[in-house]
Amino acid sequence: MNDWTRPEDSVLKMQLTPIQFKVTRKNGTETAFQNEFWDNKKAGIYVDIISGEPLFSSRDKFDSGTGWPSFSKPIQPENIMEKEDRALFMRRVEVRSKHADSHLGHVFTDGPESTGLRYCINSAALRFVPVDELAANELQAFAEDFKK
Repeated sequence: MNDWTRPEDSVLKMQLTPIQFKVTRKNGTETAFQNEFWDNKKAGIYVDIISGEPLFSSRDKFDSGTGWPSFSKPIQPENIMEKEDRALFMRRVEVRSKHADSHLGHVFTDGPESTGLRYCINSAALRFVPVDELAANELQAFAEDFKK
């Protein structure tokens, strides 16, 4: 990823769907229970829709009842950036991808006991890669996690 550069927003606007662009580039939020991955139970990993950087594993996904994909931890913490978000008259912690600088969602401290964290993520910021497609997507290093 060191030599990867995020395309300009004008290019991304043509490559992404309107909701993907709104979420990732304009800090938007998709509708709860009406998004692609909120109830996905398949094994695999979730990568940034723009850069493809690995973000979350289905092994850390849980049903939070919120209507968005929720994870207890990132698969590679170095690919996640957190920053204070004071929008909507609230104080929250925004989660962004490191390389693409995509808005992903927010992290809260009401998650499962294992970490106490709930990464509440917009499906529109993610691409799901099933376990049997990890090698084809140059993500074979993550396949071992699913053999345990």
